[in-house]
Amino acid sequence: MSSFPTPESVLPHRPPFLFVDEVIALDPGVSGTGLWRLTGDEWFFAGHFPGRPTLPGVLMCEAIAQMGAIAVLADGTFAGKIPLFGGLDGARFRRQVGPGDTLELHVELGRMSSRAGKGNGKAVLNGQVACECDLMFVFVDA
Repeated sequence: MSSFPTPESVLPHRPPFLFVDEVIALDPGVSGTGLWRLTGDEWFFAGHFPGRPTLPGVLMCEAIAQMGAIAVLADGTFAGKIPLFGGLDGARFRRQVGPGDTLELHVELGRMSSRAGKGNGKAVLNGQVACECDLMFVFVDA
């Protein structure tokens, strides 16, 4: 049994827009790792693409950002706040991801202030990077 918080206990996101299923490593305010298990029943696979279901790259970036938000919000310094996207740089998509795949979401947080922060992350599939990006976020009141 994991000693880490559930994503739902930290994030305001809920299905169908909650993409982190489990937190497997966490250093609050510093880094985090989680899993997203894709079943094939997700709403986006039906139209992206019929006959060749593919996880949209932008949703991989969102999943990385959600893992980053867990790492941020697990630090009590940011209680009562929600980190929102302020920017996304250097996004690269390197592997196709589809039904039945499990992504490992890794995030390292960088500079943070009371108003904003930065981080970088990657989504890994079977030991290979599927997506990587740099995140910028701003804090708003929850």
